Amino acid sequence: MANIQVELGQKLQLTIKRLGINGEGIGYYKKLIVFVPRVLPGEQVIAEVTKASPRFAEAKMTKIVKKSPDRIQPPCKFYDRCGGCQLQHLVYDKQLDFKKDLLKQALEKFKPQGYRQFELRDTLGMDEPWHYRNKAQFQLRYNAQTKRVEAGLYEMESHRLVAIDDCLVQEQDTQIVINRIVQLLNKYQIPIYDERKNSGILRTLMVRVGIATGEIQLVFITNSPKLPQKNALIREINQRLPQVVSIMQNVQSKKTSLVMGDDTIHLWGKEAIEERLNELTFDLSARAFFQLNPQQTSILYQEGIKALDLTKDETVVDAYCGVGTIGLSVAKQAKEVRGMDIIPQAIENAKENAKRIGATNTHYETGTAEDLLPKWFQQGFKPDSIIVDPPRTGLDDQLLQAIVQQPPKKMVYISCNVSTLARDLVKLTKVFRVDYLQSVDMFPQTARCEVVVKLTRI
Repeated sequence: MANIQVELGQKLQLTIKRLGINGEGIGYYKKLIVFVPRVLPGEQVIAEVTKASPRFAEAKMTKIVKKSPDRIQPPCKFYDRCGGCQLQHLVYDKQLDFKKDLLKQALEKFKPQGYRQFELRDTLGMDEPWHYRNKAQFQLRYNAQTKRVEAGLYEMESHRLVAIDDCLVQEQDTQIVINRIVQLLNKYQIPIYDERKNSGILRTLMVRVGIATGEIQLVFITNSPKLPQKNALIREINQRLPQVVSIMQNVQSKKTSLVMGDDTIHLWGKEAIEERLNELTFDLSARAFFQLNPQQTSILYQEGIKALDLTKDETVVDAYCGVGTIGLSVAKQAKEVRGMDIIPQAIENAKENAKRIGATNTHYETGTAEDLLPKWFQQGFKPDSIIVDPPRTGLDDQLLQAIVQQPPKKMVYISCNVSTLARDLVKLTKVFRVDYLQSVDMFPQTARCEVVVKLTRI
């Protein structure tokens, strides 16, 4: 094993070469790669080593010797501590260039067949890249020093909470609700969960707003089915926050990084809120997945529909369908749409949403794409096209095998993780041609990027 070339606390002078997949700057000390957050390509910085290993080092910037012309003053007062955003210090049009470059880096790492000839289109950004998130999940803690309940997000790679009362990427209504609820939690002295002691009740607040309808759902995520002062809380929320039309409780008693558990209790009002997207109306229950930036989702799905290029006699499978958003958007253009999801409530929502728009050519089933797709193949259903929008882990191996063994004429892959996309394209390019990759900025100020890939069977 090579010797560690640097020591903790050592100061290094570095020239930053590029940004890595988490938006961190990459520089080299001798031949050792050094990762430094909050710096930009072309900058010369002094950085202090915070982690040292034989293969890489991590460091924090202590001084900028030579500043990039693309650097701006981050407008958020929590930016230096909160781990929610990574790129507020980079001018927005350069964030869009970075996201295209991120895709390029991933393709160069995994090298799918013909990747050098792929058409990479410029990233589609937002006119106003702030206050776009329709859902807030703020962790709670009791601050023993101030004797107050606080809500916020964790610092980067830690479980230290940053109390936040004004998040610049959240829809303002979600923040208003959280701030008011925190006041009520203090007023009624609701016991807050302490993960070290494994005691207390309330863990997380989740607030989601329907951007088109203004309806807001509040979810109390608790460690047990108990919720002290429940009736008093509901009464005050009704009086002070009339825009909250749905109050739910979700029980997450496991020690896990998953925010929500399996059991959801209806406390008051509607069980789901309504949202409209591309002329469709959707019911969103507490655990149903829905994109966090509806304005850009509309653009993302339009790109997906354009890439599918369906005709009236074609069938399409919407794998990982959630509440049916993308499949129902193409239902008018298709002969039949079939979708699957592992969350039963999401499938119920999808069926209701299909009924609402009179889409009689849809079929939704609970289960994994990797189980249902081969089953449908065996039953004689051969889709002309498939659209996949998988989680960050990418396509399941069995699903990938099923697609490669019986490839439809065309496929659209919507990805939220360029690394797993590039990995999956290694197998997909054995049977498909990549027509183009279109990146869409769903999460301005962060290092995350969505991509729509148009694939045609060879």
